[in-house]
Amino acid sequence: MSTGLLAILSLLPIAVVGVFLVGLRWPASKAMPLSFVTAVVLALFVWKVPGAQVGAATINGVITAGTLMYIIFGAILLLNTLQESGAIQAIRRGFTGITPDRRIQVIIVAWLFGSFIEGASGFGTPAAVAVPLMVGLGFPAMAAVVAGMMIQSTPVSFGAVGTPMLVGVSTGLKTPELQAYALSLGFTDWNTFIGVAVATKVAFLHFATGALIPLIVVSFMTRYFGKNRSFSEGLQIWKFALFSAFSMTIPYLITARFLGPEFPSIFGGLTGLAIVVTAAKNGFLMPKGVAWDFEPKENWDPSWTGTIHIKDISAKTKMSGLMAWMPYVLVGLFLVLSRLSFLPFSGWLKSWTVSWPKIFGTGITASFQPLFLPGTIFIAVSLITFFMHKMDGTAYARAWKGSAMTMLGAGSALIFTVPMVQVFMNTQGGAAGFGKMPIVLAEAAAGLAGSAWPFFAPLIGGLGAFVAGSNTVSNMMFSLFQFGVGERIGVDPTWIVALQAIGGAAGNIICVHNVVAAAAVVGLLGKEGYVIRKTLLPFVYYALLPGAIGYSILYTSQRGFFNAGTIIAALIWGTVIYIIATNKGRLAKLPSSK
Repeated sequence: MSTGLLAILSLLPIAVVGVFLVGLRWPASKAMPLSFVTAVVLALFVWKVPGAQVGAATINGVITAGTLMYIIFGAILLLNTLQESGAIQAIRRGFTGITPDRRIQVIIVAWLFGSFIEGASGFGTPAAVAVPLMVGLGFPAMAAVVAGMMIQSTPVSFGAVGTPMLVGVSTGLKTPELQAYALSLGFTDWNTFIGVAVATKVAFLHFATGALIPLIVVSFMTRYFGKNRSFSEGLQIWKFALFSAFSMTIPYLITARFLGPEFPSIFGGLTGLAIVVTAAKNGFLMPKGVAWDFEPKENWDPSWTGTIHIKDISAKTKMSGLMAWMPYVLVGLFLVLSRLSFLPFSGWLKSWTVSWPKIFGTGITASFQPLFLPGTIFIAVSLITFFMHKMDGTAYARAWKGSAMTMLGAGSALIFTVPMVQVFMNTQGGAAGFGKMPIVLAEAAAGLAGSAWPFFAPLIGGLGAFVAGSNTVSNMMFSLFQFGVGERIGVDPTWIVALQAIGGAAGNIICVHNVVAAAAVVGLLGKEGYVIRKTLLPFVYYALLPGAIGYSILYTSQRGFFNAGTIIAALIWGTVIYIIATNKGRLAKLPSSK
């Protein structure tokens, strides 16, 4: 079978997702079973993978889906607990004290708080924490999900205390040949090689690309969820948005350079929060005039609202802002403490492992660590909140019941989404002798791209994350392949691996099961295709600009500074500058500006 035909067949499970979920707007609960069946049929009858291996991959996927549902349940339970205790009302009141402007609020909650949570935990946890918090503040559920997905880009490469680098890239590259390569460059320690030769490049590319993410988030929010449906109202706060971006990415870049891959997103998010909240309170670079807000709820499009409705419940006694925020403080604290390897907590929590080794006699093993999952931390903090906020038992029972019902709704989509991923990634070793589907796709793309590969490397990383739902898995799957392509085209292969990691982070913006999880926590199941359509353009930006910068860096010495990469990067930034510079005229034409 020709390489081209094999690549097209490999693409079919993803194409089914694109056509039915994104194109025809089917809910994930209907589109993902079709994608799963497509992957199974290809695995059995084209790749000729043994039925036991397909079954084992499916079982592994079901178990993984169960862990995701557990995380979703914990996130919803925490939201419902805070709602019933009156904390959400107090948090809303506190944000109004900083600013009632929703554009500023989304930057603080999604971009900065979300980056910190990503750095501490990863694995989609920012959406499980930040998205329901935004809904609690009065955001439409759909606007909260779209914003929560867009920020899962810049902080992701250093999420979960550096896991995509220290596990994903490190495991993917660690061969005797590459260990010798690292030694030849003077790196006697493998992790130092990953941190210096790869992670610092990744941080630089994120620094350059992430600068526009807060501005993109607010502009898309005003365009799709504002009264005037205008990008201009988001662009109006470009100074504050860029200030907020650099408040996070500058300490992020410095941390990556001097402290390593574990802490950039944690320190960047925390430092950015301190700087930006202080600036907002003091009116620094804040927009003049009336604060931007959504229309009254009765005017919202019905598709924006989930099945989870935030009730305006007051605390029995007046609750301080610190007491209201304390559950989120505890979540962040517990996530960080439980994931730092030099502390004993990580080992204690990982000591209980539920495992099914070599399922059906294959090499596939399913395992999870219940105490280490973020869902356990959410539930623990919910229980602490019950006592800390002196809640009524009846109210707390309502929180548990409502959370269980919402969590079960997510199962119908995840129960096919994750098994499809596992079958897709475990198609090696079949009687047909073909490589696993993702590698077949990547090799076909590399054959077509040639020396233009730096433009395509992030797209391959994004493909891996889109399918697998994990930057870490994408990096494990493709890092060695990307390194090899870099060697073949005669450029520094560590830059190609860095572009892979950037793409793997960007793929989280559109990843199906992350979207399902984010939608589930606010009761928006069935609207996954709508979310992906809204986040597709930010994903393209986050894959294209780093690719252009990478191409420019790699080929300037050979082709001069004004090469294709430099030109494309300049066009992107030039377009942004032009749009910002001409925004006043468009703003003046809006009804609210007259």
